[in-house]
Amino acid sequence: MQTASTNICERMGRSQELSEFKRSTVIGCHLCNKSIHEISLLLNIPRSTVSGIITKWKQLGTTAM
Repeated sequence: MQTASTNICERMGRSQELSEFKRSTVIGCHLCNKSIHEISLLLNIPRSTVSGIITKWKQLGTTAM
């Protein structure tokens, strides 16, 4: 059974939250001096998501959300 919030997310085109592994992979690529655009293409996720993950990592020092 789906909740109302997942129905709204699906209708708005949003997917599930990224796994801890995928978020860590974004940070690893960032630390290897890959650009946000390159990371987005490599991992097939939107640039805004990559940017948000990197920003939160810089602020909080962790990939946990």
